[in-house]
Amino acid sequence: MWIVRRNCWCARVTAAASLFGVGGMLAAAPAHAELAAADPSNIITVQTENDSIAHTDRNYTAGIRVGWTSPNVDAQGGSYLPSGLVNLDTYVWGEGRQRLSFDISNSIFTPKNTTTVTPDRRDRPYAGVLLGSAFLLHDTLTSRSLMGVSLGVLGPSARSEDIQNGFHDLIKDPEAAGWRHQIRDMPIGQLFVGRTLRYELTPDPGSGIDIDVLPSASAGVGTLRDYVQAGLQFRVGQGLQSDFGTTRIRPGLSGSDAYTPNREFVWYVFLGVDGQAIGWDSTLDGNPFRSGPHVSRQPFVGEIEGGIAVIYRGVRLTYTHVGQTQEFYGQRGGLFQFGSFAASVRF
Repeated sequence: MWIVRRNCWCARVTAAASLFGVGGMLAAAPAHAELAAADPSNIITVQTENDSIAHTDRNYTAGIRVGWTSPNVDAQGGSYLPSGLVNLDTYVWGEGRQRLSFDISNSIFTPKNTTTVTPDRRDRPYAGVLLGSAFLLHDTLTSRSLMGVSLGVLGPSARSEDIQNGFHDLIKDPEAAGWRHQIRDMPIGQLFVGRTLRYELTPDPGSGIDIDVLPSASAGVGTLRDYVQAGLQFRVGQGLQSDFGTTRIRPGLSGSDAYTPNREFVWYVFLGVDGQAIGWDSTLDGNPFRSGPHVSRQPFVGEIEGGIAVIYRGVRLTYTHVGQTQEFYGQRGGLFQFGSFAASVRF
């Protein structure tokens, strides 16, 4: 038990140092960055992620999320946020426009074989995560920066068993039988910081087709997952300045929910990669100070993703297909795949 406690806190200290290191690196910004377009609209987003697109039901098998994102200006054209948050944002990131974003999400994790009452101890444990998150977004014309906090619960109180088996009942699929062996209840507290940059690559500005690249870096620390992440996404389409890429449930590579269309019809296709260095993951490592289901976590995970985004008359629809390397030693089935669909409406 002492070894588990020591390793847990070593991971926490390492991840916290990484969080502040990444935050400091990302905070370097031009002193007079060009402001993003003023946007008085609210945004509502509904998102679902599921591995059924690859005809599987295992690992990160499903996620659902609902979010609200504020305008970046009020009715008079000033900041929408209280002055205290504006001052904090400006101190950290420099000049820009600010938004607030709130969401609630539920993520479901299961082993490969869900028909047995006693799961394979060498496979991913059953786990459910319920999170409420708040983010402060900072936009310039060429960058999006975020810092935020998430609070919630990992374990039976997340009600992931009810969500999964209730849906299976609805579509007449067999219920997952091993949920009574899921990771036990524990409180979740997470801090997050990240930045995405945008570089134009269009060889012929008059061609009507735009090309850009979005490098990004982020880090998270807390009782759920400690990690640092770097990614790169290439996009081809029209109206690329409308957003910073499609949204995903974190820790996926995400451009967030905010978007400001710069033409009536926006579209793009994209291809991206990211890598994560992980110091702790409670959905794999289990409860830190008590015995229970767990597996041996891989310290590095890579992803490749591709998809399409369309914005028409203020409605954004996106689909992202993700291929992910092994998250734990002994994971079978090759590259794990799942799809992410999100719909957003401005009002």
